[in-house]
Amino acid sequence: MIYRKEQIINYFKSGLKNNKNFKIGIEHEKFLFNNQNNKRVDYSKIKEMFSALLEFGWKPILEKKNIIGLNKGGKNITLEPGNQIELSGEKLNHIHEACAESQDYLFELKQVTKKLNINIVSAGFDPISKLDEVPNNPKQRYKLMTKDMPLGGELSLDMMYRTCGTQLNIDYESEADFIKKFRVVNSIVPISISLFSNSSIVEKKKSNYLSYRSKVWQNTARGGLPKLFFEDLNFEKYADFIMKFPILFIQNKENYISGKNYTFEDFMKQKINEINNRLPTESDLSTHLSTIFTENRLKKYIELRSMDTCGWDCLCAGPAFYVGILYGNLDEVYKIITKWDKDKIINAYLEAPQKGFNTQLMGKDLHYWASTFLDLSKKGLENRDILNKNQKNETLFLNHLQRLIDNKTTNAEHMINKFSKSEDLSELYDE
Repeated sequence: MIYRKEQIINYFKSGLKNNKNFKIGIEHEKFLFNNQNNKRVDYSKIKEMFSALLEFGWKPILEKKNIIGLNKGGKNITLEPGNQIELSGEKLNHIHEACAESQDYLFELKQVTKKLNINIVSAGFDPISKLDEVPNNPKQRYKLMTKDMPLGGELSLDMMYRTCGTQLNIDYESEADFIKKFRVVNSIVPISISLFSNSSIVEKKKSNYLSYRSKVWQNTARGGLPKLFFEDLNFEKYADFIMKFPILFIQNKENYISGKNYTFEDFMKQKINEINNRLPTESDLSTHLSTIFTENRLKKYIELRSMDTCGWDCLCAGPAFYVGILYGNLDEVYKIITKWDKDKIINAYLEAPQKGFNTQLMGKDLHYWASTFLDLSKKGLENRDILNKNQKNETLFLNHLQRLIDNKTTNAEHMINKFSKSEDLSELYDE
């Protein structure tokens, strides 16, 4: 039971790893559409798809007899509020392994989606559907979130039902290492938004944003980029932050209860009558940490959450970019970002979804900074020098980003050009 702040601090400390044992975990979401009518798939179609995937060794995850996901070894396929599906990958050693995992998943998914006449869309925001056209599913927590989330952010339902992202989970070896990494990942969020922007089409029209997903997340309850994150934020300060943070929901046996009137500190002080004033468990703490929707967050590892989902050709590029910086070249990057003004970073963060590479940060545009950090990442991956069977190191996964930098054209702009010429919806689907 958790009743003292030190227990939360110790929870974060339990994530410490020797840098020889650092792992990489990738999570990525996809939209699914019926190819007969260009509508998002409903829950009955999801059940068919999950049932077909069982042939590949996946096992069902049930909630009150409803299938809500699949599990195989250390990886899960989970169901998002609007029937987006997310692969939460295993904790792996390097990008070669992580990319191979994604390719295996793609192979299985394609066998099944082809058979069921489902199309996949890899974009940060649903390019076709209006919010009221998106189906839901019986996952319990989403009913509660659908009711409570809009109270704290006007685009919260768009976030739940119409966005897809790519997420990277990385380790830290000490509190000092966490402080450095967390400061870096928060400082470069504007660069991440511009470099990985891939949500320019909304409701079959140009949205005037390159990353409409990021715009939505900036207007989502419990989200954003707190100023606190640009300080040297240690485990105790992060514990203070999450203790004062409102609870989204509490799982009590098989039921979910709204936590909107309480903070986690109230929970620790046994002030929640609806659950008989019980103390939180480690599982309650884990749930609370995963319902704080900031651009980056801490669990027993750091979650990086500011990338739009992109196509299979660039899926490994984002994780490779960050691994090169954080595992291969942290000190050099840290030295640069500590000179930056936090108000200018936040201003760039707010402007990047619309202006992309043209956003200004510390007197340079984000194209300059993206190019600079790509070079630093490349150097970091060269330092790691982890080779595949063809004797190529992880820098090969940065080729996609190098092309974007060289052409000054993001995935979002490529989609605008491609779709605007014909306005053919099939242009939006993965090949």
